[in-house]
This record gives sequence, C-alpha cells and structure tokens, in this order.
Amino acid sequence: MYDFLIIGAGISGAMIARDLSKFKCSVALLEKDNDVANEATSANSAIIHSGHDPKEGTLKAKLNVRGNELYEDLCKELKVDFERNGAFVVAVAEDELPQLNFLYNQALSRNIPASIITAEEAHAKEPNLSDSVVAALELPSTGIVSPWEVAIAAVEDACNNGVELFLGNKVVSIEKKADHFVVTTTKDEYLAKFVINASGVYADDIYNLVSDKKLFTITPRRGEYYVLDKQTTPFVDRTIFPIPSAKGKGVLVAKTIHHNVILGPNSEEIEDKEGKDNTQPALDYIRKEVFKTLKNIPLHQVIRTYTGLRPTGSTHDFIIEEADDVANFINVAAIESPGLASAPAISEYVLNEIISKKFELVRKESRVERRPWIIINRMNYDEKHALVQKDPAFAQMICRCEHISEGEIVDIIHRKAGAMTVKAVKRRVRPGAGRCQGGFCEPKVVAILARELNKSPLDILLDSDDSKLLVGKTKE
Repeated sequence: MYDFLIIGAGISGAMIARDLSKFKCSVALLEKDNDVANEATSANSAIIHSGHDPKEGTLKAKLNVRGNELYEDLCKELKVDFERNGAFVVAVAEDELPQLNFLYNQALSRNIPASIITAEEAHAKEPNLSDSVVAALELPSTGIVSPWEVAIAAVEDACNNGVELFLGNKVVSIEKKADHFVVTTTKDEYLAKFVINASGVYADDIYNLVSDKKLFTITPRRGEYYVLDKQTTPFVDRTIFPIPSAKGKGVLVAKTIHHNVILGPNSEEIEDKEGKDNTQPALDYIRKEVFKTLKNIPLHQVIRTYTGLRPTGSTHDFIIEEADDVANFINVAAIESPGLASAPAISEYVLNEIISKKFELVRKESRVERRPWIIINRMNYDEKHALVQKDPAFAQMICRCEHISEGEIVDIIHRKAGAMTVKAVKRRVRPGAGRCQGGFCEPKVVAILARELNKSPLDILLDSDDSKLLVGKTKE
C-alpha cells in the first residue's frame, strides 16, 4: 500500500511527486498516457507569468505570484533552462489605457515589478511592435521555460528518489475503504491512503468516480498556436500580450526557451476532452489578431501548428482542496492558466496546507541529485572530443536541424522515466523539433528506440497506443 497515489503526471502531478519524494513516504504516480507531461503541459504558451493578471482574492493570484518567485531556483535544481525575458502588455487604443493602468496598480499591490512606458520607449525595446501601440505595461519578472522539460525533469528527480511511475494506466474505478482507497486502472490495482487528483481535463470525471456530489465540472478550452522557425535575430525578445479579455490573456507572441517564436492561442470552449486538432478558423483568427500588437511578423517561417486543451473549472479558480465528502481525497483541479507558472506553489500549498495537517511529513536525510540531459550542441570542442572518445555514438548526428547525436538519445531512453516513444524522445532532446519536423531524423529515432528497448520497429509508437508508425516490411 502506498501512502500517496497521484493521478496525472502533468506539471502539477510532477511537482507534487517531486516534493513528496523529499520525505519518508511511499508515492505512486499514475499516468494514462505513454509518457509524462503529455497533455496540457506539452501544449501551452510556456510562460511563467508575473502574477499581475488573475482576479484579486483567488488562488490563481496567490499561487501565480509565489510560483514565479520559486521558478528560477526550481529550474536550477532540476538543471533545466529558465529565462526571465520579461513581458509587455500593450494598449493599441486610448480606450484601453484604463485597463492597462488597472493591471499596473494590481501588479504593484502584489509587489510585482512593473512600470507603464510610452509607445516610444516600448518601440525602442521591441522595434516590431505595431504602430498602433500607445503605451505598454512592462513586467520584467515574466519568464519562459520548456514546460514538458520541467515536468519530465521533476518526475525523473522524483523517481530517482523513490517515487514509482506507472505509465499507460488509465483509472477506471476508485473505491473508498475505511482507511484506504482501491484504485483500479486498465493495467492493475493500487492501494493508497491518500489519492491526489491531478488529472487535468478529466479531474471532474476522476472525482466523480468516488463522489456523487458533482461539486465542479471541467470544460476543455481549446487553444491553438503557430510555431515559427528559429531566427538569427529574434523577432521579439519579450512576451507580447494584448489587453486581456474575459476569455483570457489574448493572442500573444512569445519567444520560446529554444529560440523559436509562438503565436496564439485562441480560446474556444469545446465538449470533446480529446479535441486537439487544429482548425482553420482558429488559425485564421490568430493570424489576424497578432497584427494588432506586432508588425513584420514572418509568417512564411511557420514550421508547425499545435493545439492544447486548458481545463477550465466551473468555479473560475483553481480547485485545490480535500474533498469535503471523501476524506483523504485531494482535488488539484481546474489548473488552467496560470497553472504552469503556479505549479511549484501549487505543490507547496498541497503539502503545507492540506497533507501536513493529516500526515506527518519527515524529511529524508539525503537525496539523489538529478543529472542534466547531455546537450552536445552546447559543449566546447574539448568537451565534445572527450565525450566522443568515451562513446562514439555522440559523434553520430541523428537530427541535423537541432544537432542531436545518437548518444544523447540513448541516454534519455535509459534514465528513470525514460523515453519509450518518438514524441517522448522529442520532448527530452528535441529531434524532430526543428525545421524539417522529423523528416530526416524520425526513421533513425525509431531504429534507436527499437534497438535500445529490444523491440521490433513495427512496435515503436509515435505517442499513443494506436500510433504505430510502421505497418510492415517493404523487403526482406
């Protein structure tokens, strides 16, 4: 029997698993997919928001500000990239200035660094701003990360320190016993004293497996994006937001941690919790909206599009609490924007405000430190030479766009929470993330996975169980 069972290995579940791994307790992390960080965590704006925007008095406001404070040290500990590149919220008409000033004053009330700058000052810092911009709110504490890299590193760190990860385990039933839960999945049965529900758009369904109250509902909110190719000179340096609306922060333009640029998202409530297809009307809408805040957008450099689903809750705030009708069942639900920015603070809140009041958390004497991913493209000549001397696989280039070697791919396959699908490899070391989108390297990645996992190439998956890439041999 486990002390804690976490359902969902997105950014929230990953952070909670890692933090619990610092204490003397047993933890299981269940995920329905074949990799962690596979849903909303892998398809969002990748921004560590400053905390200026959420409504006053909400958990979103409180935990966003705290999460932003925690991120830099978190990423140093996990050995993943973080950049505090800053942001502008821009007004493009005089009638938007009152809302800009409201956000400015709200930021100051939360001790968030902020200033209102003129159009001339804003254009001097971001030359590609639209000529319609009349003023900007500058938010220097805004940052960027790779969300899936943060979550994967957190799960790897957790597993290095005793957490057990179970992939491909979709929860089908939960039974509450006197002093524990019986959680049945598509693969096995698990017993736990506490259940933590961090299952994204399915959080209401998971809660309703153990409760008839239906205290909240989750509605998927679809957001679609363009990704631009890397540029020698960045098109934008800061994240550029329009004035927000009731639907969210609006269509933004942001540099990514890997030096691409993303445009999006739109915001559309849908019913299908797997509705992650791109749609032409949404992409057309994004193309129109981004030119309200920026000019000279190199749309000819689009290399892909993607879609993410945000779990929007009926309470319009994060839902982080022990269920009042099911003891020891903890909902971590409706974690939409700014969920990524809030994630380390969400975990801190769960441990300090909920778990520690019912379970004695005793710190471990020592921990295993996570080893960073090997990134040969960032090494100098001597470092590369030494690595190749030890293992010639690091001299075999698999991905030409991102300069990824065979050795890097082999390394991330054999780690804790290692990659077992093509997309899992891409999320860790980026083959397939460049200009050709896997046109050159994907067959080589399939071959490496098959060899290292001792499988037939016919059994290697792109991502889900029904995503086999190969159907048969063309010749013997």
